[in-house]
Amino acid sequence: MEPCGTALSCMPAAFLLLHLGLISSMAHQNEFQTGLTGGEVTLNCTGIPPDSQLFRDATVVSWKYSDTLLWRMEKSTRYWKKPTFITGRADIKMQYKQLWVWNLKLSDAGIYTCEYGTHRIRTSLHIFKLTISLDGHFLQNEVPELILIQNASSPLPDLSIILFDNNNNRKTPEIKSKSRQKYIVNLKKLEIMDSGTWVCQVHSDSPLINRNISFAVNVLGFQNPDLERKYATVDSTVILSWHLNSQNIKWKEGFTGQLNWKQQESAKSHKLLDFNVTAQGQLHETKKSNNFLFEIPKRKPEGTIEVKLPKVHFNHSGQYQCQLEYQGRYTQSKIELVVMKVSGNPAGPLSRGANMTLTCQVSGQLPPNAYLRWERVNGTEMDIKNSKQREVKLEVNISAAGLWSCHLIEDSDKKISFHYHVEEASVWINYVRIGASIGGSLLAFALGCLCIISGISWQRRRQRAKRMAQARQYLLENKTCQCQHRMKK
Repeated sequence: MEPCGTALSCMPAAFLLLHLGLISSMAHQNEFQTGLTGGEVTLNCTGIPPDSQLFRDATVVSWKYSDTLLWRMEKSTRYWKKPTFITGRADIKMQYKQLWVWNLKLSDAGIYTCEYGTHRIRTSLHIFKLTISLDGHFLQNEVPELILIQNASSPLPDLSIILFDNNNNRKTPEIKSKSRQKYIVNLKKLEIMDSGTWVCQVHSDSPLINRNISFAVNVLGFQNPDLERKYATVDSTVILSWHLNSQNIKWKEGFTGQLNWKQQESAKSHKLLDFNVTAQGQLHETKKSNNFLFEIPKRKPEGTIEVKLPKVHFNHSGQYQCQLEYQGRYTQSKIELVVMKVSGNPAGPLSRGANMTLTCQVSGQLPPNAYLRWERVNGTEMDIKNSKQREVKLEVNISAAGLWSCHLIEDSDKKISFHYHVEEASVWINYVRIGASIGGSLLAFALGCLCIISGISWQRRRQRAKRMAQARQYLLENKTCQCQHRMKK
């Protein structure tokens, strides 16, 4: 071939080479697609014309996985081969000759090629598998584990993982272990409000991957806090309730539980009731203690464990622990019942000028920011007395009658109050008491005088009896002497 004499004469040749290059790049096209195990994917045979135009330029259309023929179609016949690795999980969407694969597996990753005429479209399928521990069913305070596995025909990329919770809040997971193929990450401790759909966002720069993988998180537990404090006064009625969230999250599995009570942390626990919830959400309770005075209300909200103490005693205080069990795992919620009682000494009306000691006492320990207060209703600052923080008993000496109140205050909030009415003794009662006092004194004086007079009289009688005895003795001795004198004569 002769060299070009001028640049102008070389232009047709350069244009021809450029045209052939464009044709070659159009005929061989590479694509990238991701899939998720258990899901489905549709691989496109990009640029393929409809059947009416397809066989003008091509006599055969085919799909291959690596070098394995999956499907082949000619002008007059159609050939469909199903290899073992994809049996029953693939089909062709005939309009655009797309390869549709469902129920994906990690082994489905690789190169898929669509060929028609001189056109070849190579699609690299990258498969992810995301699993969550315990099949996504957790109890409160459990820590889920996520395992992400990737598979591809090309070298596996380094992935970055970001999580978004059910409220679309970004969460940075704790990476427990990491390799190019397998990533294991831990989430935080779960609360019941974490139930819902979470998203695992997977990113890679080369190849460019931005894949959002959603997964379900179901957290079974109590809508109560882990530890709740409830206050009551002696002889009042108290209802203790634990609200399960099983119906809110549509929990489809059965579980059991029990309610226990102990007066102190180190004391023996007593079972009050057993309960079980069926897969249909029906709650059944069985009372286990006949020595403890409580009731199971018949009418209450659905999914609620509830006990009623119709008349609280001071020794009913303590920890009420509701525990549920699912597949050998446990979660619990406690209600600490604090009972208050008040008393006056001496009991009864308060006389003018007299004093009385009022005592306010609560069971168990108080939080650090809680204290007791005595005050007289409509009284003055002088009628107020506060305990030290966390003191469980407060006494006050009073000389004024009226309505006195004992408050339990926590963070400037009055949690509970118990009123004690001190009656003032009536005037006539005071006179009666004064008269009784004077009368008692006079009676005591009279009794004293009587005792003295009786003593003197008794002493006189004793002396008279003694003199008479002496006289008789003298007479007897004198008579004896006279008899002896006569006998001598």
